[in-house]
Amino acid sequence: MTSTSEHPPFAVAVDLAVFTIRDGALAVLLVERGEEPFRGSWALPGGFLEAEEDAEQAAWRELREETGMERFPGHLEQLRTYSAPDRDPRMRVVSVAHVALAPDLPEPQAGTDAADARWWVVDDLLEAADGTDTPTLAFDHGQILLDARERVRAKLEYTTLATEFVAEPFTLPELRRVYAAVWGAPPDLGNFRRKVLGTDGFVVPTDVRGEATEAGGRRALLYRRGPATVVTPPMARG
Repeated sequence: MTSTSEHPPFAVAVDLAVFTIRDGALAVLLVERGEEPFRGSWALPGGFLEAEEDAEQAAWRELREETGMERFPGHLEQLRTYSAPDRDPRMRVVSVAHVALAPDLPEPQAGTDAADARWWVVDDLLEAADGTDTPTLAFDHGQILLDARERVRAKLEYTTLATEFVAEPFTLPELRRVYAAVWGAPPDLGNFRRKVLGTDGFVVPTDVRGEATEAGGRRALLYRRGPATVVTPPMARG
């Protein structure tokens, strides 16, 4: 039998891909690392689990400590576990990554070992759309971010998750802009309206209408999130 003293140092961590829509684009929250390893590099918020907490508790704690952002009533789910032996140069670290999203999230404030914190456009980070101004993420966080974006993109096809990106009440054009931001292109207008309005409980109409359009057209009806969670058959990705 192998004794425990023969095992190398080992730790469990959490990392968070926190998404919101800013200026019509899908944005993710990053922190600039203030300590080694990867000091000065940008990374997803995260850190080590403490003895008395589970992964979700650690995720919310690290978010607060590193960005000053309190727990918000949006969506949070586990993405997957990242366990490559060399993913962290300090020791063997297994990370339980999470995806979180909500509308209108505030500007972050760097804390603990973070030198800075800010929102970045996801497509710029993953596709180098900004050229040399786009940072390379620390650890394996580029892969985590890529996986997190695909998770959200896929779930918008077969669930009502898009409603978590908009503040209530909202218009159908506002909801369609969520799909455009996450997918990179808007869904077909006719198919979008059929799916949203034809899926029982996707959205719930209110008795209120939005502001008048610049052209003086009829004001759009406002909606709230409905109880439905699944879209069958899925909405075609734009």
